[in-house]
Amino acid sequence: MKKKIINGLKYWGQLLLLPVYWLSFLVPGNKNIWVFGSTFGRRFADNPRYFYLYVSQHSAYQSDKLAQRVDAWKKEGHEWKANEDCLTIRAVWISHNKEIVSFLQSNGYEAYYYHSLKGIWMALRAGVYLFDNYSKDINFWQSGRALKVNMWHGIPLKKIQADNRFDLFRHPKNSWEKFKCFPRNLSDEKPSHYVLTTSEFMRPIFSSAFRTEHVLVSGYPRNDRLISDVLENVLPELEEKELEKITSFRERDSRGKMVYYMPTFRDSEKKFFDVMQLESFQQFLKENHILFCVKLHPKSKLNAQFKELQGEAIQVIDKDADPYTFLEEADVLVTDYSSIYFDFLLTDKPVVFFDYDLEEYLSDTREMYFDYEAFTPGMKAKNQEELEEALKEAVCHRKVTDMTENEKYQEIKRNVFDETQNAASPRMVQDIKDILKIR
Repeated sequence: MKKKIINGLKYWGQLLLLPVYWLSFLVPGNKNIWVFGSTFGRRFADNPRYFYLYVSQHSAYQSDKLAQRVDAWKKEGHEWKANEDCLTIRAVWISHNKEIVSFLQSNGYEAYYYHSLKGIWMALRAGVYLFDNYSKDINFWQSGRALKVNMWHGIPLKKIQADNRFDLFRHPKNSWEKFKCFPRNLSDEKPSHYVLTTSEFMRPIFSSAFRTEHVLVSGYPRNDRLISDVLENVLPELEEKELEKITSFRERDSRGKMVYYMPTFRDSEKKFFDVMQLESFQQFLKENHILFCVKLHPKSKLNAQFKELQGEAIQVIDKDADPYTFLEEADVLVTDYSSIYFDFLLTDKPVVFFDYDLEEYLSDTREMYFDYEAFTPGMKAKNQEELEEALKEAVCHRKVTDMTENEKYQEIKRNVFDETQNAASPRMVQDIKDILKIR
């Protein structure tokens, strides 16, 4: 009860910051300061992470330590190319997590805690805000003059934002619910914001969901490492340790395959434990040389239950880790309704859809933009036996199935991605600079 009261006071207390937001319009902005944030300031992840790394590694504002890192990385033979469009950009990560700030600073990147003097000043001066949920990923109350670019966190299969009729914040049932949503809606998406997508095919969906005509089709920087070598990833200790486990598995077993399980967040995800006999599944994994890596959605309530499964054949990756660090390591992706499968199409590796609660999900939780069967290019499984058969087929003859000749797989990839060969980050830089010139 006490926690509920405190959360209520915090929620309505936001309104006291409205004068700060109005005053932020008076602070002279700098179009060359671009601030980045992710997941309400809690994580270093997704599109903002990889775009921030790219811009920082190509900027004239980089520190001596970062310049040395970039030089060392180039000498290893990577595809790094100078980008003059980035030279004048000062990339700054703003976080609500001091550990993230410390990590980035220790690696030569510019980052500040959002309540520090430097963090406040940068948030006030920034000409561009880049985030993957809402501008509060950085600091909405200081963002008045900034161009806001929502890089978002998924190519939607399921309906999102204003298109999702189950979303009570965007579709309140009565005047009282509408009143209760007012503080949150202040900092949610606006028609003046820009939103990022990956193809002209996806443009009308994003335009409808975010109620804006400002849709950028630059592609997703988080996929740059799947299809190119234009930036060095920088791994927090937690991610390094998880990758070491995968590497160790491959070294122990030359036939080993990494299967990446990424379920979407919903109430019925707990049914996983009803349809699986986990002891026999562990045995199946060992016999077939499979490491089953589980990466839950950050909002999942099942983290503790899955952690209990951790063992020789099952690895449970911290739910707050960035999933794209591990996606490039996967031989097969297992998911249900998570949009990560769209990104995985870029690898031409197989996808298995473990949709044990499909009917319930569609009726109680989400509607979809596309026909599920038509737009999911992979084997379907509704129970453990079907999942095991699908995994056997995906890694048959000790070799991962190549999907380059699968017509359905390739057609969906062509629809969802206008560009499948070249990195998105350089295009994104140019698109934002074009907007700034127009403005």
